[in-house]
Amino acid sequence: LAAAYGLAVTGTMTLTGIMMTWIFYLKRNRLKAAVAAFVTLVDVIFLFSNMYKIPHGGYWSIIIAAIPFVIILIYTKGQKRLYHALRPLNIETFLTSYNQIYKECPKIKGTALFFTRSIDVVHPYIVHTMFRNNIIYEDNILFSLVIRDEPFGISVSFKGEIAPGLRTFVIQMGYMEIIDIEEILKNAGIVEKTIFYGLEDISTGHIIWKIFSVIKKLTPTFVKFYKLPTNKLHGVVTRIEM
Repeated sequence: LAAAYGLAVTGTMTLTGIMMTWIFYLKRNRLKAAVAAFVTLVDVIFLFSNMYKIPHGGYWSIIIAAIPFVIILIYTKGQKRLYHALRPLNIETFLTSYNQIYKECPKIKGTALFFTRSIDVVHPYIVHTMFRNNIIYEDNILFSLVIRDEPFGISVSFKGEIAPGLRTFVIQMGYMEIIDIEEILKNAGIVEKTIFYGLEDISTGHIIWKIFSVIKKLTPTFVKFYKLPTNKLHGVVTRIEM
C-alpha cells in the first residue's frame, strides 16, 4: 500500500503540473508557465524515481486509475460516435420541409419546446416527431442549452420566427452555473404545453459500444438534472446502430 500511495501521489503531481503548464501557456502567461514547467520537471523526476515501486504494489495505483480512465474514454468516444450516427439535419434543409408540413398539417394548440444540441442542426427525433408523426403545434420553439468554457455567466437569446410558427431559444451558460430553466422560460414569456427531448436506443454487437450503452443508461439525463416538470415531458426514442 505504501508503494501504491507513493506512485499515486507523484503521478497526480506530475499530471497536475502538466495541466497547469498547458493552461498558463494557452493563456500566454509565460512567467507562470515557466514556473509550472520547472515544478513539473521536478515532479517527473520524482515519478521516475518511484517506478521501482510498480512490482512491489505500485501496480495497484495503475489498475485503480485505469478503471475510471477507461470509462471516461469510452463515454467521450461513444458520444462522438453516437452524434455522427444520429446524422442531424442542417437547419436549411429542415426549414424547407417544415414550411410545407406546417401549411398542410393540422396544428395542435399551444407551445411546444424541442430540445436540440444546436440551433444550426436539428436532432433526428424532431424530424420524426414533426414530419413522420405529424405532431406540430401552433408555436414551436427549438431550445438549445450551450455550456461555455468559462465557469460563470448566463446569456439568453430568444429570436423571432425563423419560419411560420417556429422560433429559437438559446441559453448560454458557464459550466459552474446552476440554472432554473422553468424560471428563465417564464421570464421570457414562454408558457409551454409540452417539452420534447430525444433519447437514444443503441443497438450494437461491439463490446466497447455495449459498455457505452450501459454507461449511457446509467447516466442521468439532463431533464432530470434540471428538474423539468414531468407532466410536460415527452421523450422520443431513436434507435441507433453503432
